[in-house]
Order: sequence, then structure tokens, then C-alpha cells
Amino acid sequence: MAKFLIVALTVILSMLGYVSWHVWRVLPFSTPVKTVILLLMLAAVGCMVLHFILLLDVGRLFHLVPATWLKNNGTTSLIITAVMLVTFIAGNIHYHNKSRQEINLKTEKHLERPLKIVMLSDVHAGFHNRRSEIGRWVDMINDEHADLVLIAGDLIDGNVRPLREQGTAEEFKRLNAPTVMCLGNHEYITGIKEALDLIKETGIKLLRDEAMTIHGLTIIGRDDRSNRHRKSVSTLTTGMDSTNYTILLDHQPFQLEEAEQNNIDLQLSGHTHRGQVWPLNWVTHAMYECDYGSWKRGNTDYYVSSGIGIWGGKFRIGTSSEYVVINLSN
Repeated sequence: MAKFLIVALTVILSMLGYVSWHVWRVLPFSTPVKTVILLLMLAAVGCMVLHFILLLDVGRLFHLVPATWLKNNGTTSLIITAVMLVTFIAGNIHYHNKSRQEINLKTEKHLERPLKIVMLSDVHAGFHNRRSEIGRWVDMINDEHADLVLIAGDLIDGNVRPLREQGTAEEFKRLNAPTVMCLGNHEYITGIKEALDLIKETGIKLLRDEAMTIHGLTIIGRDDRSNRHRKSVSTLTTGMDSTNYTILLDHQPFQLEEAEQNNIDLQLSGHTHRGQVWPLNWVTHAMYECDYGSWKRGNTDYYVSSGIGIWGGKFRIGTSSEYVVINLSN
């Protein structure tokens, strides 16, 4: 039993070490900042163990779990080890199985025809979301035969080097529908000049505090709030044709009232990852008016995506990696 526990503990520590090493390599920050991020990540792992142990304690209080299970007990140790291993393996499998979210929206504004729009956010292409994986996502999007693809920021994870080495821009060029995006905070983490150069190579139309009309829709791409001098929604909508159905791309879902006050029909955001790993979704739920899914304010619809990609370890526990299919009609 003792030898088995040593082996199990070695496996868990090796997994944590492997993930920590990759996260450390990919983070483009100073050593103190990297250390803080890694500690937060390990704290999330600790939270999951904590919740399991709390369940055991509650069971003991109600005489459902013998007190002997919680002291010097190899069986309990094995159960905790097994639960953690199964949780992380299942979380990795769940991450790779992308969720397709479909929403139907109606408008009284004139449309040329019913439109199918694919929305995604938080691609985080880079060292850990490599070209082969991005290519698989592009295939899924192309299978939708959409009229338009909208990306709500964080196309790049934090460094353009792996994208250039792998030729990842070529995958984005395969998208079979006009594709429009706004910037996210990770484009600024990457280095805005390097990020802009890479985005230009993908063939994706970047809207940076500007608007365009396509298929009779007005698409506004707002710069990320990392740019303290970005334009307000009211400035971006000044002189806008109010008869067009208007979509605002704004990476971080803060101050949702701005879209409502300026007669935006639909705001699309990402950034939150819905916490990515339970119980961090409790944190994002407390931080944002809407941290995930469909929302409504007055006549304005919102959708905040949990993202198709991931940041850090490839685990989704209590959340999903997704892309969104929006059917817009009269």
C-alpha cells in the first residue's frame, strides 16, 4: 500500500510539474508575475481537493462517513488520488470536445435574408494551442457554412513566435466565410505591434475602434480596454445608421449598460472563460454582470462566450470550450 501511494503521489506531482513547466514557459511576464500566476493555478487545484474533503467532513457530521476514514487511512488517500486523476483526465477530454452553442435571434430591422453567424472568442493560438489544433477548429467552423465569422478577441495567446514557426496564419486563411475580429487583452500582452502584424497575415478583418457594413449588418469592433484611450461606445455609434442591425464586438464584458444606452442590438464578448476550471467560475460569476451565456438589457441582446481555446493547462472542469452559432432572422 505504501509503495502504491508513493507511486500515485509521484504521478500527481509529475503532472502538476509538467503543466507548471509549460505554463511557466509560455507566460511572457517577469519572474514575480509568473510565480503569482502559478500559485493561483495551484490554488485552484487545492480548491478542488478542499471541496472533496469538505464533503467528507459533512458526511462525517451526519454519520455517513466513519471518522476513521479521515485519519491515517490508506483507502481515503487512494480515493482522493483517484478522484484527482479522474477529474483532470476527464477535464482534458472535455476540453478537446468542443461544445456547439446555438441561439436564435429575431429582429424587426431589415435583413437581406436570414443569416448564420459563427462567433468564437479566446482562441489563444500559440505554444499549447498549436496549428494542428487550430486547423481542427477551422474545419468545425467551415462545416457550419456560415455567412459571417466573428471573433471577440484573444486570437493570440501571448507570443507570435510559435505561430510563425508553425505557419498558423495559413489555417485562419482557410475560413470559408468573411471573418471579422476585435482585439483582446492578450493581443496587448503579446505586444500590440507584433500582434497586428500577425493578424494582417491571417486575412482576418480587424476592427479597432471602427465599424463596417457586411450583409446589411453594422459590425463595430471596439479596442480592448487594455488601451485606456479607446473610444467610447457612444463615440463609435455617432452617425451610425440606426436602421441596420448592429453588432458590437467588445472582448471584456464590463459596463454592459453602454451597449444598451447606445442602441446596440447585440454585443458579443469573451475573456472570462467562465473561470475555465471549477470553482473559479464562482469568481467570474461574482465579478461580471454576465460572465457566460445569453443576457438581455432593454432591447439589447448579449452573449458572453467561455471561449473555444484555453489559457494555461488544457483542462475544462465545470465549464466548456465552445463556439456559438447565431441564427438571425426577421
